[in-house]
Amino acid sequence: MTRLIFLGPPGAGKGTQAKILAEICQIPHISTGDILRNEVANGTALGQKAKSYQEKGELVPDSLILDMMRDRLSQTDTNKGWILDGFPRNCTQAGFLEALLLELNQECSRVLSLEVPDEILVARLLGRAKKEGRADDTEEVIRRRLEVYREQTEPLIDFYRQRMKLTAVNGDRSMSEVTAELKKSIDL
Repeated sequence: MTRLIFLGPPGAGKGTQAKILAEICQIPHISTGDILRNEVANGTALGQKAKSYQEKGELVPDSLILDMMRDRLSQTDTNKGWILDGFPRNCTQAGFLEALLLELNQECSRVLSLEVPDEILVARLLGRAKKEGRADDTEEVIRRRLEVYREQTEPLIDFYRQRMKLTAVNGDRSMSEVTAELKKSIDL
C-alpha cells in the first residue's frame, strides 16, 4: 500500500513528480493546490475565501483545508493508497492528518522532501508564471511564498524525521533523475 506525502517549497517539482508516481502506482494524486484552483475557478464559497489569501501569497487557513482533506481521503478511490501534494503544510495540519488516518485506518508509508535552492525555485516559478499566464506569480509574491514555506512548512521536515518517515531528495536535477531517485526511495 503506497501512501506518500510530498514536501518541498513552491516550484520544487512536487506536483510533477507526484503525478508520475501516482500513475506508476495507480493511486490518486491529491493536490490541495489543484483542488483550490478548481474551487477558485468555479467561484465556490471555498474558492472565494481561498482566493483572497492566495492573492497575498498567504496560506489558506487550516480549517478550510482540513475539511477538504477529510472529505477527499474518505472517498473510495483512496483505499489502495494516495499521494498528498501540498498537504500537510504545517505541524497542526500534520497532527490533524495523523488523527484522520488513524480514524480511517490508514497510515502514511513515506514522506518525500524535494530540496531545491531558492534562486532555482524563483527562476522556475517566474518561467512557469509566464508560460501559464499566472498573473499572481510575481517575483515579490514568489519570494513571499518561499518565506511562508520556510516559516510554516519547513518544520514538518523535523516532524516527519522524528517519526522515521522522511526521505530527502535533491530536486535540482533532471525530471527523470529525480523520478528515478524517488522510485528507489519507495522501493518501486
